[in-house]
Amino acid sequence: MLLYIHVPFCRTKCAYCAFASQEYIEESVSVYLRLVQQELEIRSRQLRRRKVSSIYIGGGTPTVLPFASMSRIVDAVYKHFDPVPGCEFTLEANPENILEMADLQAFSSMGVNRISLGVQSLDDRLLYTLQRGHDSRQAIKAARKIRQADFAALSLDLIWSLPGQTLQGWMAELAHAVQLAPDHLSCYGLSLEPGTRLSAGIQSGELKLPDERTQTGMYVHGAHYLESCGFLQYEISNFARMGFRCKHNLGYWAGESFLGAGPSSVSTMDGLRWQNPSAICDYQALGEKNFSDLEFERLSHSRKINELVMLSLRTSRGLNLKDYKQLKGECFSRRYAGVIQALHQNSLIRMAHGYLSLTRNGMLVSDSILEKFME
Repeated sequence: MLLYIHVPFCRTKCAYCAFASQEYIEESVSVYLRLVQQELEIRSRQLRRRKVSSIYIGGGTPTVLPFASMSRIVDAVYKHFDPVPGCEFTLEANPENILEMADLQAFSSMGVNRISLGVQSLDDRLLYTLQRGHDSRQAIKAARKIRQADFAALSLDLIWSLPGQTLQGWMAELAHAVQLAPDHLSCYGLSLEPGTRLSAGIQSGELKLPDERTQTGMYVHGAHYLESCGFLQYEISNFARMGFRCKHNLGYWAGESFLGAGPSSVSTMDGLRWQNPSAICDYQALGEKNFSDLEFERLSHSRKINELVMLSLRTSRGLNLKDYKQLKGECFSRRYAGVIQALHQNSLIRMAHGYLSLTRNGMLVSDSILEKFME
């Protein structure tokens, strides 16, 4: 089982962010800490203290919490669940929160062995557009400190297709990121979310995205460059050195069971899916009912088939055609013969060794392709 814990607090809201997050207020943090420990205890009893193959603390900004608060969460995890030997334990962090080596050593002492650092850009002009809480100097300093500390892996998050970003600028950012010696890179194309300040700026004409040709170049040339540097692409947006793929995300894409704790977190266990409310007040009301007053969705057969296809085709390995036939009772290549032929002729998919996968150009338009394979 995978375990995800959502920390919903941020010092400031980034211009592009639509994730469930709220202002850091001591009273709200105190309520959250009590509730998330309660939720972990209750879910542990319900699940009969399952073994955990991966722990991921994300947000929000987990590292805005004081060490003592983070320690309470981690202690609850170890008290109520059993991490397997070699369990991957990821903590998301922002550069402005990585101030002292002692902080990193404290995280390591809790069992954290992988840091995912939210760099997003190494260009100060773009960081200003994103309204991030750090500059490039802080990001570089944080990455170097993490690299010097006792962690098994460092991952950097970057965003491409930003307003004002050029292909040359993106390639320079990647080169600089590689020099920081990470083990893993997540490179996400900008997603314009309704209601965000960045989206409003694009709609008003104040900001302008790179043209489609430039965006295509950022993705294709960026991926080629990273692979030339030893980072293998194993998913649409993720690259890793050999042996450093993110086990937690791989578990999601493989359809493993996962438990989410904290506001807005999603869980899928034993064919059931549920989501916690986003607001602290609603999360508190749920806690008063012992986290039992939730609407559960029983995953339908067609939903399971769609998710197998969608999640598998996000990965470089692709869809195992035997798995599809076993679940669906029908041959995938026969059912979608016309679509497959058209996509193959346009070099958007490939088939080999019993798998169907997207090419790099196919990954660039994955949403459009996946729609054609949905039940």
